[in-house]
Amino acid sequence: MNTSVILVIIIIWMQLITLVNITIFNGEWNGIALMLSSILFFLAMVVFGISQQRNKQKNV
Repeated sequence: MNTSVILVIIIIWMQLITLVNITIFNGEWNGIALMLSSILFFLAMVVFGISQQRNKQKNV
């Protein structure tokens, strides 16, 4: 799967977490939503870093 597709999927999940927290739970689970979004952000940075490292190794 392409790196950009993975990153877009992670962004969509982050937005869905926020949407569900606000609409269904009336913002009562802000801490859990923030934790999940932070984990997904960290995952996105790891995917991006691995992708950049692979591209750098290909060019050498």
